[in-house]
Amino acid sequence: MMKLYIAVPCYNEEEVLPDSAEKLRAKLRTMMSKGQIGSDSRIVFIDDGSADKTWELITKLHESDSIFSGIKLSRNRGHQNALMCGLMTLKDEADAVISIDADLQDDIEVFDQMVEKYNEGCDVVYGVRSKRETDTFFKRFTAEGYYKVLDMMGAKVIFNHADFRLMSRRALQTFAEFKETNLFLRGMVPMVGYKSDIVTYARSERLAGESKYPLKKMLQLAWEGITSLSTKPIKLITRLGLIIFIISIIMLIYTLIRFFCGATETGWASLAVSVWAIGGLQMMAIGIIGEYIGKIYLESKRRPRFIVETYLHD
Repeated sequence: MMKLYIAVPCYNEEEVLPDSAEKLRAKLRTMMSKGQIGSDSRIVFIDDGSADKTWELITKLHESDSIFSGIKLSRNRGHQNALMCGLMTLKDEADAVISIDADLQDDIEVFDQMVEKYNEGCDVVYGVRSKRETDTFFKRFTAEGYYKVLDMMGAKVIFNHADFRLMSRRALQTFAEFKETNLFLRGMVPMVGYKSDIVTYARSERLAGESKYPLKKMLQLAWEGITSLSTKPIKLITRLGLIIFIISIIMLIYTLIRFFCGATETGWASLAVSVWAIGGLQMMAIGIIGEYIGKIYLESKRRPRFIVETYLHD
């Protein structure tokens, strides 16, 4: 029977963890009783260097019920690295792994549908939000715009999908061959290929605690996604530079014509605007190119993406 693991990255989740753990346990027990998954299925919490009692709670859960396991990272490495740690640690232990955030805003009731699609031969099943009514207008507008920008930049992602998905053992073992340090999993997983499908759900409100993705982190993740998956920003700079060069040639010809017609006069305003415009473009271009050089620098070091301090399991 299918051995299913649930990978749950956690960072300072002591407020939501007891409730989330109970809901996940009840869900897996129900699926076991229906014969959908084996009794050796597990819930694995990955503690991303939490500063509160998250690891203490994970340890107590493991001691109270063998259905719970825990992985403790040596220090905080960020959500994407913590999730990657869970997937890579479990890739040889489970037939399939479902990743979900600890606040359970993603609907655990669609686990059944994910398993059904896995049994139909899907190696990857994406959880896709059917609507964004729980988001503010600003977040809804920026999130949907971001997916469209990613698509324009050539980075293929699943629209309205974050990191709620099922991956088979085969998909995970193939995914292990992706060695990059700069992680943007929702853009990397589709590169695996294999048969995939989606399940839709309505995302609920967070019950307690604070979101671990405020605006600043969301913007960082967005930029990480664009620069990790696409080189189009550099290509756009090249095209923009070419356009400005053509405009400058046209302006040079225009200036010479005006000069020979005796119609020239001092124009400090146009000169100042030109200097600021071109200077700003150059700074932006250098900054974007610097981002890519920085990523190359980090990749070349081949540092570990995560270090496991403790692994509580059977």
